[in-house]
Amino acid sequence: MHRYLARRTAAAIPLVLGIATIVFFVISLAPGDPTQVLVSPGMRPEVIAQVRANFGLDQPLPVRYVRWLGALLTGDLGYSYSHGRPVLEVIGQILPNTLLLSAAALLVAFAAGVLIGIVQSLRQYSITDQALSVLALFFYSMPSFWLALMLILVFALFARNVWEWPIYFPPSGTRSIEYATLGPFERIADRIRYMTLPVTSLALVLAAGIARYTRGSMLEVIRQDYVRTARAKGLPESRVVFKHALRNALIPVITLLGLYLPVLFSGTVFIETVFGWPGMGKTIVDAIGTRDYPLVMGTSLIFGAMVVLGNLIADMLYAVVDPRIRYE
Repeated sequence: MHRYLARRTAAAIPLVLGIATIVFFVISLAPGDPTQVLVSPGMRPEVIAQVRANFGLDQPLPVRYVRWLGALLTGDLGYSYSHGRPVLEVIGQILPNTLLLSAAALLVAFAAGVLIGIVQSLRQYSITDQALSVLALFFYSMPSFWLALMLILVFALFARNVWEWPIYFPPSGTRSIEYATLGPFERIADRIRYMTLPVTSLALVLAAGIARYTRGSMLEVIRQDYVRTARAKGLPESRVVFKHALRNALIPVITLLGLYLPVLFSGTVFIETVFGWPGMGKTIVDAIGTRDYPLVMGTSLIFGAMVVLGNLIADMLYAVVDPRIRYE
């Protein structure tokens, strides 16, 4: 297992560097210049030239790329123009917010999707199965950013100002102003309120696809001989479903973990922007707008590394779900 993971990690390093390289050249060739944020009207040309020289922007593009790559090999991601701080410091501040949002959305999506898929497989061709299929297709074909705007409209704007519901969900931010004065359980409840809408926006779209995969996999497994034998022995239906059928049906579903991670991270770019969530997605959008090359490179590398890590976790879960799978 360890040797397999080491080989996969070594093979992923060129892939992550290749992604960062493409992003570097694409954003460098785009119109605009990072010094436009720092230059004020009426500034003398020699001062502008000195600002460009201070950031190394007066060098040819290949030279800047080689310098960036050399600094990367030493663990230095550069200095953010827009934040005025090292890129590692900026990422260290915003990365926990993205990890919290992504982990919560992934957990909710898989829990809801697997549960809905099980219900559909056990109620095949029933009204429940057909209704859940239509609902899953509805959310699966819906853009996450449009769903986010509708959730804000209904559960934040209308719920508070029109319908005057006692409970409504904040449309932006990560915590309330009085967060520091709250107790431990009140802080948890406060964070959950602020996370509800962005997590729901991400999870509903993912859960719909997971439910369809789970349904198809469960329908194939519950017709196997060992499931019929377990029922013939008189085992409770819950044990037959969750221990014997679900464990084998989860193998193709686990594959979705690796496939959905890029979709999840690309979704966080839109969701964090819509909800004003201070995470990696919103930061990379702002960095692209200001041509903050080091910050765009750093966030792209982190996103690529997280996708690779998610695929490795999916590979390890195969062996957990099915002990017959070995990597030696």
